[in-house]
Amino acid sequence: MVEILFENDEILAVNKPEGLASIRERQNPAATESLYEILCAERGGNLLVVHRLDKDTSGVIVFAKSAQAHRWLGRQFEQRTAQKVYLALVHGVVAAEAGAIDKPLGQRGSGRISVSPQHGRAAYTEYAVLHRFAAHTLVEAYPKTGRRHQIRVHLYSIGHPIVGDRLYGDRTIQRAYPRMMLHAHRLTLRLPDGPPLILEAQPPDSFDRVLQAIAAA
Repeated sequence: MVEILFENDEILAVNKPEGLASIRERQNPAATESLYEILCAERGGNLLVVHRLDKDTSGVIVFAKSAQAHRWLGRQFEQRTAQKVYLALVHGVVAAEAGAIDKPLGQRGSGRISVSPQHGRAAYTEYAVLHRFAAHTLVEAYPKTGRRHQIRVHLYSIGHPIVGDRLYGDRTIQRAYPRMMLHAHRLTLRLPDGPPLILEAQPPDSFDRVLQAIAAA
């Protein structure tokens, strides 16, 4: 059962589990059903995709329930007024209390994303340290743009790949972890009427167990 965070006549916000694609994967159409398909089946109708989370990322994701809602939600993501906060556990001890990564990102032929100063698209991520462990750091990440794999590539580019990310980082080391330690913790949006809507998803047990193991090491 997928946890419902908020629902009204216009939008549906849920806490996406890790390991479940937001929508059916284009490169693997025969894969198991996606979050989108599960939610549509439960409601007996179609939802409209506003944004996506990577398959191995958990946390807040929003779908529209009408064309009007799709337009005004989509506009907030396009104009970067939707405020996103992620939790990320990274390898290494991050020295600065906070920082910003301003590096263009581009698609590589392998399906990976990389920093590409000449041909990439603008990408900007801010971050702040929440807790330092002996060899890891828990940070909050605030992506100001919405490029594919943005937080993952940006943190990797400064020498702090996300724990368990098998696409970016030493695969031998990354395979030792049961999940990628990236969680969409909070999303703030504006509805047509009323105050800002703050959607928050607590990290799942799988996330907390890795943190506990790191703390105990």
